[in-house]
Amino acid sequence: MSEWKTICRVEDIPVLGSRRVARPQGMDVAVFRNDQDQVFALLDRCPHKGGPLSQGIVFGTHVACPLHNWTIGLDTGCARAPDEGSTPRFAVQVTDGVVQLDAQELATLAIDVQPPVAGPCQRKTACA
Repeated sequence: MSEWKTICRVEDIPVLGSRRVARPQGMDVAVFRNDQDQVFALLDRCPHKGGPLSQGIVFGTHVACPLHNWTIGLDTGCARAPDEGSTPRFAVQVTDGVVQLDAQELATLAIDVQPPVAGPCQRKTACA
């Protein structure tokens, strides 16, 4: 049986927007709300170049990455063809307007995924 962690109330997530959930380890999780009050959760990282999905535009059951406009399914985490790739999806439960995420998934899922490195100095060597 899953243990659920309370995140917020549904109305605390903007309609067609998101809210980020920080984790002790690993990247943040983005919790999205569409215009039908459906709630979804994905790792806050586009599979293409690591863009912050939490800053994307939500439409229907998809989010458009703010960097290169890739469309990611909120219910699957998969990129829409012809693009390929996926981002981890987290189980969500909404009970009496309260949004909860699976505590085990929050603690273990995709904690080894590294955040993207921005800018011209993407190597581990120092910039000149």
